[in-house]
Amino acid sequence: MSNTAIISIIDDDESVRVALDGLLRSHGYRVETYASALDFLSSCELENTACLISDIQMPGMTGIQMHDQLSTLDIHIPTIFITGYPGVPPRVSAGTPKPVAFFRKPFDCAELIACIESVLARSA
Repeated sequence: MSNTAIISIIDDDESVRVALDGLLRSHGYRVETYASALDFLSSCELENTACLISDIQMPGMTGIQMHDQLSTLDIHIPTIFITGYPGVPPRVSAGTPKPVAFFRKPFDCAELIACIESVLARSA
C-alpha cells in the first residue's frame, strides 16, 4: 500500500536527511527534504505536507522558531522534533499547537514510523 501523504524532513545534517528519506520511502511515503527551516518555509510544499519532521537545533532559524512561524501563518502541520541534545524539550510559543513528539538522536526507527502512522491516521 502506497502512502501518498508528503512527509517533509528539515535537518541541517545531510546524513540524517538521507537516512530518514530512505527509511520513509521504504515505507511508501512521499518525502521532501530541506537543509534549513527557511528552505522549507519558502518551498511550495507547505500546504501539501501532512507531517513535518524537524531538527530542533539548526543554524539560522531553529525548528521551534519555524514551528512558531508556521502557526503565525495559520499553517498547522503535525510536527515531530528530533534532536541530538539532551535535556528537557524546549517550549513552543503560547497559543502554538504542541508538537506531536520529541525524539532524541539516535532514535528507534520503528517508534518514529509508528508515530507518523498515528499522526496520519488522526488527520485522515
